[in-house]
Amino acid sequence: MITEREDYLEMINNGNLVGVSPTQMLLHGPTKRLLNAYQWHSPNKGIVASYSPTELDVHDHFGVFRGVDQVEAFAQASVVSCATFLECRKLNCTPEELKDIFIPAFISIGQVNFHNYLEVGDTFISMGNITFYKWRQMVCDGRIYKVPKNISLDDYFSAFNEERLLKYDISKDFTLVADLYNITGRAIKIELFKKEE
Repeated sequence: MITEREDYLEMINNGNLVGVSPTQMLLHGPTKRLLNAYQWHSPNKGIVASYSPTELDVHDHFGVFRGVDQVEAFAQASVVSCATFLECRKLNCTPEELKDIFIPAFISIGQVNFHNYLEVGDTFISMGNITFYKWRQMVCDGRIYKVPKNISLDDYFSAFNEERLLKYDISKDFTLVADLYNITGRAIKIELFKKEE
């Protein structure tokens, strides 16, 4: 857990999100955060992050993790995490400081194709490829895969690289769950959300 501002800025300016807790990067509260860990991250290219649905996530939905929540989890892993990281780098600030200026917002969702489903007890990865980033707006394409049982994601992705990300080059033991295209988010100035009293 990063506690000092200087350590945050060192990671943001010279590192990546691997080993950083999503609780320290995402502005979402604990009941809306759909991300457990960052497995691989190339700041200008993309990310691999994981999540395991909880009982709360599937409550009143037949024990199945909803497709809309899969899209949200992918967006948090890709456009929100990656854009927050790059915006913090640009402004030389921490995510905590950034949340006083901007709120992440969905702009649009392109095509999404579901191939499989996720349940409590499953772990999945979101593989996000940054296709556009400018003016606080980011667009990502990617995939969601169900992770095979008894695999260490940190070990598996320790030698991952950008070329493999672009090809979705992972073991056939991973099960394709969804293809996502043009997932777009933008950091909106916070004053646009505050209503006059």
